[in-house]
Order: sequence, then C-alpha cells, then structure tokens
Amino acid sequence: MRFFCPVVCLWSAAVCAFAQDPATPPQLTPPPASKLVFHARGRGEQIYSCTNVQGRYEWKLKAPRADLYDTNGAYLGKHFAGPTWEAKDGSHVAGKATATVQSPKADAIPWLLVTAVGNDGDGIMSRVSSIQRLNTQGGKAPGTGCDPAHDGAETSVPYEADYY
Repeated sequence: MRFFCPVVCLWSAAVCAFAQDPATPPQLTPPPASKLVFHARGRGEQIYSCTNVQGRYEWKLKAPRADLYDTNGAYLGKHFAGPTWEAKDGSHVAGKATATVQSPKADAIPWLLVTAVGNDGDGIMSRVSSIQRLNTQGGKAPGTGCDPAHDGAETSVPYEADYY
C-alpha cells in the first residue's frame, strides 16, 4: 500500500495520514514522529566526473539535476547538488544521506534515507526533516570511459526516482 495524503506530499512534523509501503526497507524508514507532507517523481540526470582516486580512475557523483512532478505531471520544483530540493514556492531543504539500500534494479542508483541539515523559506520544504528516495530507475555511473585521457570529464546519466 502506498502512502496516502490529501496534499502533494517529504517527511516532516506536519499532520498527514499515511501507511508505510511494505516494499520499503526498514532502514529507510523515517523517525516515528515523521508525517508525510510531500511526494514527487524526480526526472533528470545524475552527473558524474571522471576522477583519479588513489591511482585508479572512476566516475564519482558530482550532483543530481532533476525536475520534480506530482502524480498528474504538474511541476513542483527541482532537485540539485547538496543534495537540495527546492519547491516552486521558493522553500528549500538540504540533506545528508543517513541510510542506503541497493535498488532491486541492477542498473539503478541506490534507495536512500536523507536527513535534513537545513531548511530555508516559508513554504512546504521548510517543514521537511527526512526524505526517502525510492523506486529508482537508471542513474548509475558508467562502467567504462573513465581513464587518464578523460580525467575531469563529466557525463550525465538519466534517472527517475520517487521522493517522499
């Protein structure tokens, strides 16, 4: 059963009824007092930079860049480096990943629980304390193409995810 909320719903102290999705790993569950206030589908890209890590070249995540939409396809805001989420009302929340679970899809970026480390503005993101990234599709770093000849190069990989 998916979360139920009469408004576009991220986790916060605001009041909203919900039921935990049984497919959500328990380590990605927000604190017990959390209430769902925002749900968005993110569509965009994960941006990677080719980096020399102790003599070995690998793609390292530089930043996400995605637009956020409600279930009807209406634009809600954007997601970018930080990681940060910005609602179209101008409010922001920045966070830090506190739990990670591999996606059931081999080509998809991990599912996350993110804890807010800062809020700004008076809108919906000002109330967010935790964010879940679930149901990811795509976005994983390429397995090839990062070598000394490409040091510092960037690549973008399309992805989608649900943000609660």
